Amino acid sequence: MGKIVITGASGQYGRLATQGLIERGRAADLILMTRTPAKLADMAALGCEVRYGDYDEPASMVTAMAGAERLLLISGTRVGARVAQHQAAIDAAVKAGVAHVVYTSFIGIDDPANPAEVRHDHIETERLIRASGLAFTFLRDAHYADAMIVMAGPGVMATRQWVSNAGQGKEAMVWREDCAACAVAVLDGQGHENRTYDITGPELQDFAEVTALMAEITGVPLEYVPVDDAAQYAIFDAMGIPRRPVDDQYVSGIPWNSDDMVTFGQAIREGFLEICSGDVERLLGRPPRSVRQIIEDNAAMLKGAAG
Repeated sequence: MGKIVITGASGQYGRLATQGLIERGRAADLILMTRTPAKLADMAALGCEVRYGDYDEPASMVTAMAGAERLLLISGTRVGARVAQHQAAIDAAVKAGVAHVVYTSFIGIDDPANPAEVRHDHIETERLIRASGLAFTFLRDAHYADAMIVMAGPGVMATRQWVSNAGQGKEAMVWREDCAACAVAVLDGQGHENRTYDITGPELQDFAEVTALMAEITGVPLEYVPVDDAAQYAIFDAMGIPRRPVDDQYVSGIPWNSDDMVTFGQAIREGFLEICSGDVERLLGRPPRSVRQIIEDNAAMLKGAAG
């Protein structure tokens, strides 16, 4: 099997995918592309090749992708600014002779009425990949369970309230680890060309149900408080979270911007993310892990946050 190049390889998803491929004996086939090669010294020590590549320097990506047969294109972090970056990566892949691109997309994007700001970036990137003539696999990931439980959960525990504009909308949150494991299965497998997979958790839940689970597992009484979009913006404004993306800016451990988060909540509320598929089990041979399990695995941390 040929070489695999991974973009943004020093990020969380990139590291998980890299580790999974190393465990499958593919270290010598891996090209890890990053703006900060020093961050991947540990992976280089395990036999991976680390190359400098920057979305904003297209020529660097052509060099970084040279010799690769497959590309894992991990979506950039700048919501609303990703399409130009992804276009540069796709163009570089074509120039470098890559045959197959695996892209980390997002569920529910086929419906143009979906208000989530992230929809535009992903549907446009999928369109560009199709237009490139490369073989593709689109991994449409659901909302990361760890983003909500591990990153946002401590704030919920501290205030005893989960405040959201998602209303009673349901989604099937999925572990980031399971998403990366699906990417590994595709990159190390056969027969996934020109396919789209919905990478979701095992069940549809609304945030009231998730709040109740957190309360049950931690023993801390919690309340789910639905708010409208204006109130959600006001909360994020008060926290100092920017409305538009700012690179490498974290507020209370959260790297997002409020336009992204509020439209995301609206999309959940209006049912656009109410998707639950069997694709994780199809790819991994086991069911996806549950929100309950991620809460149980992080119960000590959550209790600590409750004070």
